[in-house]
Amino acid sequence: MRLYSTLQREKVALPPPPGPIRMYFCGPTVYARAHVGNARPFVFGMWLRSWLRRRGYEVTLVHNITDINDKIYRAASGESSADLAERATHWYLEDVSALGLGLPDHLPRATESIPRIVEFIQALIDRGNAYEVDGDVYFRVASYPGYGELSRQRVDQVEGQDEEDVPNPRKEDPRDFALWKANKPGEDTWWESPWGRGRPGWHIECSAMAEEILGPAFEIHGGGLDLVFPHHENELAQSRSLGHEFAQIWTHNGMLRSTGSKMAKSEGNFVTIRDAVDRWGAETLLLFFMTGHWSKPIDFSEETMEQARSQLDTFRNHFVGLDHEPEPGEDEEEALARVLEDDFNTPDALAVLHDWRARGRSASLRWGLELFGLGSVAAGASAPTELVDLAERRQRARAERAFEEADRLRSEIESAGWDVRDVADGYQLVPR
Repeated sequence: MRLYSTLQREKVALPPPPGPIRMYFCGPTVYARAHVGNARPFVFGMWLRSWLRRRGYEVTLVHNITDINDKIYRAASGESSADLAERATHWYLEDVSALGLGLPDHLPRATESIPRIVEFIQALIDRGNAYEVDGDVYFRVASYPGYGELSRQRVDQVEGQDEEDVPNPRKEDPRDFALWKANKPGEDTWWESPWGRGRPGWHIECSAMAEEILGPAFEIHGGGLDLVFPHHENELAQSRSLGHEFAQIWTHNGMLRSTGSKMAKSEGNFVTIRDAVDRWGAETLLLFFMTGHWSKPIDFSEETMEQARSQLDTFRNHFVGLDHEPEPGEDEEEALARVLEDDFNTPDALAVLHDWRARGRSASLRWGLELFGLGSVAAGASAPTELVDLAERRQRARAERAFEEADRLRSEIESAGWDVRDVADGYQLVPR
């Protein structure tokens, strides 16, 4: 299998099965409900793990939680930053769990890795790659000759890289970036260190979390394209300066665009994961992600989501009344392997699934849908997608004891000519 790597600027082959394949995908900074774009690296990582395991690999997937960050301090109005981070972490895990893909093997938090972070920083100081000033510690960019190799950023054009992105006279060089930040007034979360009370910078957190679980060398590092510089460039510089190989393949997924622009909280044009799941359903969102290659931008809009919903209904309708399925053929799995093992091409994989549907290859179609978290589509449920979405929202309302909302959703389903019946493992939708 080959994946495109930002570092090498080409597709790089994975070792043959069983590997191992160790993967680290950057997760969110937790200070608000995550937007739907945050789901893309999560989904890609989970799909990739599923496929590699099917092909006989031993896979470990790590997806971190950044729960120490300037953004959290700024957002924590009237409550402690630690409480906000804990609450937002719960939201994120709740929302990605609703996608139905399961969870990564490890979900480390930056707050759990402080001893390793301090150890890394001290080692960088000892090697001459970092220096301390008034309780702050900075990485000395000039000490690492390979700086810029990941992003192709010209070192002489690199500006200040603090999270605040403002000039800092404490630095030897404006290109240097923070490894440890002295505690400031109003910052209510801090740790003791050899350099005084403070907390780590963003970049060193990920180096420490990745290596604490996967070791000093691992196969794949993933995240959004917006993290290439400075975040991933700085991770690579830190770990390589310590003499560690760090990640071999760097996968950067394209951004989600709303009406052609990057979707982000800072742009004010974002839809949360929870909003998207509540409105269109988890499976519609997953199929939408399949329509774009993971490394390319993808447009998120009413139109593209309705197109995904229509495709989902086409697959669902294929299984209505189906009473016999032949066994899937080995040649059919290899047809899917040809497109997935060449840079995990999900649009081409989706075309393969539609071909199987058209040719009546129901058993192959079933396992292919299951691979991408769309297994319930093949369960024979004939209800329209919008009614399935209403039933899922009713389930969540019941779980949250919002019984008036649950009753309202039941009435809406009944007005469309269907009954929703509560059963031991969830619900059933049946025509009236």
